[in-house]
This record gives sequence, structure tokens and C-alpha cells, in this order.
Amino acid sequence: GVEVGPQPQGVARADVLDKMRKIVRHGLDFVQLFNEGKEFPACTVEVFKIMEKVDYPRNKNGEIIAIIHPKLQDQDWQPLKNGDPLFLTLDGEVIPYQGNCTVYPTFINEAAYYEKKQAFVKTEKIKLTAKHLRSSVS
Repeated sequence: GVEVGPQPQGVARADVLDKMRKIVRHGLDFVQLFNEGKEFPACTVEVFKIMEKVDYPRNKNGEIIAIIHPKLQDQDWQPLKNGDPLFLTLDGEVIPYQGNCTVYPTFINEAAYYEKKQAFVKTEKIKLTAKHLRSSVS
């Protein structure tokens, strides 16, 4: 599957649709070249590995007591370091990120995840190495 976004539920965005079309075309091009016997060299690629889902701060009754800080909003895949603003309480208090490593949040403040108690997903940037690849079909 391919998920391209972010975009609000029920909204069709031209830029996101264009990105989706491009990635599907790349996938189909790969399948065609692979089926034709093209050899793909070994490569290394940076990816984001999910670490954990992070909920909004809540009170003892389970009610949200802080929102995503404005400096974090719309910053999916950008580095979040220890001390950076994370949440903003309804009283205006900043709750900073407290972590021992830089993380890369994504799905920040997505409406579809409120009911799942998810403010964002914390990811880490890692490198994956793929061996060369070639179809055994001639």
C-alpha cells in the first residue's frame, strides 16, 4: 500500500494526488524493469522507523489539557530535539520534548487520530542497505 499525505479527511488536494501518481508510476516502472531483467545495484536509503505513538497530555478524567505547540505544527519529518516546544497547555504553558535523542515526529495533530489518543508518532531516522537485485527470469 501507499499512503501519501498529510491531507484532511474528505479533502482532495491536487499536490498530494500528484505525489501519489508519481510514486505509483515509479513503482510500476520498477516492476517493468525488474521483469525485463534489469539489475539494480546495492544501495543505502534513509528511512524513518516508528518508535512509539505519543498521546496528548491529559488530566485524571482523560480530557486533553494541551494542544500541539505552534512551532511543532506542520513540521512532520523535521528533527525534534530535547527541549524543543512540544505541547502548549490551555493556560499557555509550554511543555517541551524530553528525550535523550533527536526524533522525527509525523502524523502531527491529525484529526483522524484524536479518537486513537495519538498526538503524533515518534520516529527515528535510520539507514537501510539493500543488496543488488536482479530477476532470475531470462
